[in-house]
Amino acid sequence: MEQLTQKLGSGEMVIQELPTPQLTEGMVLVKNHFSLISAGTEGSTVKAARKSLIGKAKERPQQVRQVLDTLKRQGIVQTYRAVMKKLDAYSPLGYSSAGEVIAVADDVTDFKVGDKVACAGAGYANHAEIVSVPVNLCVKLHDDADLSLACYNTLGSIALQGVRQADVRLGETCAVIGLGLIGQLACHLLKASGVNVVGIDVSEGAVKTAREHCADLAITRSTTGITNQILDYTDGRGVDCVIIAAATTSLDPINFAGTICRRKGRVVVLGAVPTGFNREPDYYKKELELKMSCSYGPGRYDINYEEKGIDYPSAYVRWTEKRNMEAFQHLLYTKKIDLSYMTTHNFKFEDAPKAYEIVINHSEPFLGIVLEYDTTKEHKVTQSFFTPDLSPVSDINIGFIGAGSYAQGNLLPYLPPREEAGRVCVMTNSGTTSKRVAEKFHFSLCTSDENEIITNKCINTVFVATRHDSHAKYVAAALKAGKNVYVEKPLCLTLDELVNIRSICEENGRHVMIGFNRRFSPFAQKIKKNFGDGKMSMLYRINAGAIPAESWIQDPTIGGGRIIGEVCHFIDFMTYICGSIPVKVSASVLDDSQGLNDTVNIIVEFENGSTGVVAYYANGSKSLPKEYFEVYYSGKTAVITDFKKCEIYGRKVDTLKKTNQDKGQKEMMRQYFASLKSGKALIPMKEIFAVTLATFAVIKSIQESGQPVKF
Repeated sequence: MEQLTQKLGSGEMVIQELPTPQLTEGMVLVKNHFSLISAGTEGSTVKAARKSLIGKAKERPQQVRQVLDTLKRQGIVQTYRAVMKKLDAYSPLGYSSAGEVIAVADDVTDFKVGDKVACAGAGYANHAEIVSVPVNLCVKLHDDADLSLACYNTLGSIALQGVRQADVRLGETCAVIGLGLIGQLACHLLKASGVNVVGIDVSEGAVKTAREHCADLAITRSTTGITNQILDYTDGRGVDCVIIAAATTSLDPINFAGTICRRKGRVVVLGAVPTGFNREPDYYKKELELKMSCSYGPGRYDINYEEKGIDYPSAYVRWTEKRNMEAFQHLLYTKKIDLSYMTTHNFKFEDAPKAYEIVINHSEPFLGIVLEYDTTKEHKVTQSFFTPDLSPVSDINIGFIGAGSYAQGNLLPYLPPREEAGRVCVMTNSGTTSKRVAEKFHFSLCTSDENEIITNKCINTVFVATRHDSHAKYVAAALKAGKNVYVEKPLCLTLDELVNIRSICEENGRHVMIGFNRRFSPFAQKIKKNFGDGKMSMLYRINAGAIPAESWIQDPTIGGGRIIGEVCHFIDFMTYICGSIPVKVSASVLDDSQGLNDTVNIIVEFENGSTGVVAYYANGSKSLPKEYFEVYYSGKTAVITDFKKCEIYGRKVDTLKKTNQDKGQKEMMRQYFASLKSGKALIPMKEIFAVTLATFAVIKSIQESGQPVKF
């Protein structure tokens, strides 16, 4: 299937053939008939991509700070890779479309093949022939719905949420500042609610359009005496509410809203405007209420709602983002709002780049720009091939499932040359990422179907670097297919999954390699050489930093939480250093209102009598190095500081320093491929299973108020 993409680095925009997006749980596959270009949001994205690196940096100062933080912590190499990954990636465009369902996931019951639907969501409702959309970002339409208008779905629901936040009543007056697409949509919705509408914009053309179609009073911002005109229109009171739908860096919209608003009135920020308003004379003396409107409404940015499909009870949350979409589509279908004039341009999908030139250059007046797709075209799940020969090129032939930022920065660059290890196929949940990774790292093909990797007889080695909740599924499938398996941590999220993987390994005699890279660092090797195995005392302090509760990493069913998802690294490191498996843990956690369990002290006891303390803290300063490790044994002490410095204290101090962090990924990959040739497990399965059990035991100890847990 074809999709419109753009590179953030060069600004290059192209329609290219990509794998059909994945159809995973809770998703529907939709063949687009129409999609809408959001001139404001997408125009800003395209303009930013076409700027120089300095121009991009000026536009995104927060991301520049993140780059500098990464540079300080990880060094030049990893920072460069992270930045180039962003700049070289194919970024999808578009987030509002309408079309026809062509497939549904097994757990989806609300939709069926053939349904007409409207879709929403950045990364989902893209400008593409086929899109995969979660059920809560997709609404069913009547069979005779006008899909060329239904594709206004996302912007319509954004405008509707702004109107809901305004909370205006029948007969009241609301001003809308900014009469672009969303502003005019808001005007229509207000009028349909029996509200008097005042439209304001800097463009005479936008004002004229609003005056003709959706505003009772429409005025250009530069009009002399504009404030008096609005006061006269409202019998001297001022408007009851102002919705700001403009996009600007100017403070004028927020301050002017205060000027024209009545006492005790409301100002709703719907567009991208600064909110550093003047306290005097309006906001303070009038006691104005300032409100923000968040995208499509309740459910937005909630992983449980959008990704898992868990709805909010309508008795308690009447209007969610999906219900806003449904309400907007109902108004369209019943013709209570008429948007037919809004589509000023209609382009065939293959001419999409021409449409964006109008948006960027403002070469002619425009309002709504719709892309139309060839609905007669036959579609099927496809792969993008890069070389015609898919036969094995060596004894080791690789399939890669998942290739996000970590894999692109720390695994893929360290694959052996193609003549030593064939690179057959890569799969990610995004066709744009799959194709870019295949191009950059020279895989023969990319796919959206894991079976193309699992069942491919050319492939004998599978890498799994997806989100944590899918690790066990892919590992089990690859093992059953007789493949060598490398999986990023954690191995799995539940005891049942661990038992299943262990039984498969025992049945077919295969083993799994897990990405416990720190044991392969030069510092670990130096300590091991000096200390050997033995009864040791260890301390591992991790200044982990806070991660928001809504992050997928914190979700116990997706990321497993930070103990299962990350603490496994540190328990494994101590396991390697002392040369013995963990057998008992106890843990005490700093109580927090969200129950994240990410500030915790863990005592680990090992089979050979060694003990270790993992002090994992999410409440510290970012200026402190993240990782600090100490080990004491037989009159010697070793200290590692953030994997940049290692000191061994004996009769004298032996110091090893690195300019850049070296957590062992490169050496791990080298040794892993060597182990494939020898057939010997690089990390003993006994250690992998014991470390995984230890993380489960930590959770249980926390649940049991710090009681020791043996396993």
